[in-house]
Amino acid sequence: MKISRLLTDEAILAEIGARIGRCRLDLELTQAAVAEQAGVAKRTLERIEAGHSAQMSSIIRILRVLDSIPGLDRMLPEARSGPMDLLRGKGKVRRRASRRRASARSEKPWSWDDES
Repeated sequence: MKISRLLTDEAILAEIGARIGRCRLDLELTQAAVAEQAGVAKRTLERIEAGHSAQMSSIIRILRVLDSIPGLDRMLPEARSGPMDLLRGKGKVRRRASRRRASARSEKPWSWDDES
């Protein structure tokens, strides 16, 4: 199944768990062996493969054992600032998102509603 924005969180977790399980089986490793090498409980790995949520550190440990860490770099590429962004920011890296201006919004500006 292709992971897309149209899937629910539960469906994405199930797909990630299934992919981890397939990778583990392709490497001919048992759940107990992967869990032991990753330093997590076997039950944690069982739950991840079943599509339940887990701590990110547990998933990273499991991916490390399955030699799948490079996939994280492809999944979330490093953020880079363009030359114009650096020029506008005078060499500083942007740390906050700016608010939208009231004129750009389609809604009325907020008021106390006692001016009617």
